[in-house]
Amino acid sequence: MSVERWVFGYGSLMWRPGFAYVERQSATLHGRRRAFCIYSVHHRGTYERPGLVLGLAPGGAVRGAAYRVAESDWAETYAYLREREQPTETYVESSAHVRLGDGRRVETLVFLSDTGHPQWAGALSLERQAQLIAGATGLSGKNVDYLRDLVEHLRAEGVHDVVMARLLGLVEQRELG
Repeated sequence: MSVERWVFGYGSLMWRPGFAYVERQSATLHGRRRAFCIYSVHHRGTYERPGLVLGLAPGGAVRGAAYRVAESDWAETYAYLREREQPTETYVESSAHVRLGDGRRVETLVFLSDTGHPQWAGALSLERQAQLIAGATGLSGKNVDYLRDLVEHLRAEGVHDVVMARLLGLVEQRELG
């Protein structure tokens, strides 16, 4: 019996997975929520000027995308994801069950926020999040571009995240003024 390998994405993995897959489905993970809860000192900020990146904070539910990876591609995909998602080990590698858009329930590889890590920002106000995101830049570019991509791609997926859209508005106001 073959094992199905799935990966769950809730941020940039949704629009830029960076690995080969044989199936993509919208998916919902219960018990976690999408949040800008991790200080970024690598991809979207620096140690001198940290930004924020998404994590899966405890509580709620999050809609994202699940990718089924062929067994023959798994080792390469897994190595790629470890390098991409763990530059400063702010996430805890885990498995979680998600509900796919077609109704199936599958087990996925998921990277959860490590609430004990020094880069864990926790529940910041939207104003504080906007302050950190505005002007922050790291190896992967401007922090605001990451937020803008998120909001645009969520909309394209039919996910209208009012909080993320409001946060983007606050960041854009800061950058203009």
